[in-house]
Amino acid sequence: MDLEPKPTSAARTSLSHIMTALDTNLLGTVHGGVIMKLVDDVAGAVAQRHSGGPAVTAAMDDMTFLHPVRVGDLVHAHAQVNWAGRSSMEVGVRVLAEPWDRAGVPPTQVATAYLVFVAVDRTGQPRAVPPVLPETPEDERRLREAEIRRHHRLAKRAEILESRATPR
Repeated sequence: MDLEPKPTSAARTSLSHIMTALDTNLLGTVHGGVIMKLVDDVAGAVAQRHSGGPAVTAAMDDMTFLHPVRVGDLVHAHAQVNWAGRSSMEVGVRVLAEPWDRAGVPPTQVATAYLVFVAVDRTGQPRAVPPVLPETPEDERRLREAEIRRHHRLAKRAEILESRATPR
């Protein structure tokens, strides 16, 4: 059964959160794990929207922290589906922060990540997802780069499985 392709804009989503003292580490900056959870939350919402139902996180690739986030910063996580296969999807996330103490300063990009989600049915088995329909040259670039990352992920997975099967 072939599903109708969905445009990248159909599932694009953003989440925002004001960082509090509960989000910080001993250095007074926001824990990387807090940012990672926000990234996983927004990417999960995008995967669910694109696939039309539940989707679970299968991998997080290339999580890169560019700048620290501080208490009071308003953090925005923007996500979209870059690529979709039979049952899996790559979601790209860009994280920006607006400093609370510098009004009018444009948001700074503080992190990026790529996540893979698998759409699942009620029994937890993989289910089909619609292909991605790129709408812009930027979407086309993201699709091509996602295919490269997928190739690397599959090679890495095979290497891990092979090393586990080899006796020591």
